[in-house]
Amino acid sequence: MNWKIAYVILGSLSLVLGTLGIIVPLLPTTPFYLLTAWLYMRGSERMYRMVMSNKYFSAIVRDFQEDKSISLRTKIFIVSMLWGSILLSAFLAVSSWWIRFLLLIVAIGVTIHVLSFRTKKKK
Repeated sequence: MNWKIAYVILGSLSLVLGTLGIIVPLLPTTPFYLLTAWLYMRGSERMYRMVMSNKYFSAIVRDFQEDKSISLRTKIFIVSMLWGSILLSAFLAVSSWWIRFLLLIVAIGVTIHVLSFRTKKKK
């Protein structure tokens, strides 16, 4: 099997999962976009350039690649979307108290993880 083709296929799957992560609770976005960039970098220079020139998430990938930081705007967006989707899921889609509790614990953990990264300084 040609590894470059495998990298492109896996990169495309990662891109889809990352995009779904914008609206699906507990499905991360940024890690999948980082993985997409890494896979495309190894599989297709054209696909990598396309991802890195995307106006919606190239800055997130570039900031993280350069200095492991996340902009304040991105942190606010991530945490807001996370809590919005978790709370909607916990109180509209789930009836079990222990699943609600588990969702809230996961949301707290993800929030701590996101906020643990340095905040990107404006240039």
